[in-house]
Amino acid sequence: MNIHEYQAKELLKEFGVTVLPGQVAWTPEEAVTAASKLKGSVWVVKSQIHAGGRGAGHFVDDPTGKGGVRLARSPDEVRAAATAMLGHTLVTRQTGAAGRRVSRVYVEAGSDIERELYLSMLIDRASARVTIVASAEGGIEIEEVAAKSPEKILRVSIDPATGISGFHGRRLAYALGLAGKQVSAFGKFVAGIYAAFMKLDCAIVEINPLVVTTAGEIVALDAKLSFDDNALFRHPELEKLIDESEEDPKELEAAKYNLNYVALDGSIGCMVNGAGLAMATMDIIKHYGGAPANFLDVGGGATAEKVTAAFKIITSDARVRGIFVNIFGGIMKCDTIASGIVTAVKEVGLKVPLVVRLEGTNVELGKKLLAESKLNVVAASDMADGAKKIVELSK
Repeated sequence: MNIHEYQAKELLKEFGVTVLPGQVAWTPEEAVTAASKLKGSVWVVKSQIHAGGRGAGHFVDDPTGKGGVRLARSPDEVRAAATAMLGHTLVTRQTGAAGRRVSRVYVEAGSDIERELYLSMLIDRASARVTIVASAEGGIEIEEVAAKSPEKILRVSIDPATGISGFHGRRLAYALGLAGKQVSAFGKFVAGIYAAFMKLDCAIVEINPLVVTTAGEIVALDAKLSFDDNALFRHPELEKLIDESEEDPKELEAAKYNLNYVALDGSIGCMVNGAGLAMATMDIIKHYGGAPANFLDVGGGATAEKVTAAFKIITSDARVRGIFVNIFGGIMKCDTIASGIVTAVKEVGLKVPLVVRLEGTNVELGKKLLAESKLNVVAASDMADGAKKIVELSK
């Protein structure tokens, strides 16, 4: 689960992380009002979308080519920047060509920046530890730094038995070239990030850039928080922060039925039980020249109702030109899948080829239900056979 920058900063402030004063706005007039409440004569107007690279992006209908983060030195410039952003589509490296529509902006006080750094915190799967990643190359895509100058990326792992200590912050601060009061300020900043990471069950906290001001303060100029979806049941307050306009409608619908669904950009819809089998199914579709339109794991205990919902979600994607149902029945019974498919097809119709591979518990009953339904279903003997058939039929 992702949230907007302004929401991330509000959360981080609760853990003692230093951020600049700012206010969200939905209209140009609200943006001007927000700027009037902030000290100083320079403001930054930032588009709020769930994607990075906003400053280097561009708006589809703006011939000036300006990005989604702009400086303003007067109320009129604040209004002009907000007007150019709100209701318009911003394209960045992370949004793809379709871009994201901007529905709100964040107006923030200006800052006297001396240095820009990079700081993030995430789970390192190799060490099974929370790991701090830092670099003196702030303001740049960390992937670019990793590719061109990997030696400039610093990593410090935190032992879960002891947690974070002053040593972690000091080690990174000295490596980043900080000195004097900046070292202790950086240590407090890192401790605050770690506290937020653990308390909120984060998947990642990213501050880029983390700036050192001319006054020596350590400030989060930008902030990205992503949360572990599996832990959201512990955080109902976080679920309230979801911006549904930033989410794929199909993924939102799938969440209502506890379906594991991720939209992709291919043309072959997939319905599978088990995450491992779902990944293998996508791989074999690619192997035979197709491209999956989604990842969809209906789970081991899915009901006919959930299967029906899953099928409807797949068919609602206009890009889908064929559907591959690949089920290995263990806990999930093949007849349950078959019943769900029959119900869904009768409700929404079937306008694209459908290939079904069933194996395991109640497989003969499942095949019988599909046969008796008189649906135009192509049977597959195994996974490879099914992948070949759906790739060919979807052409």
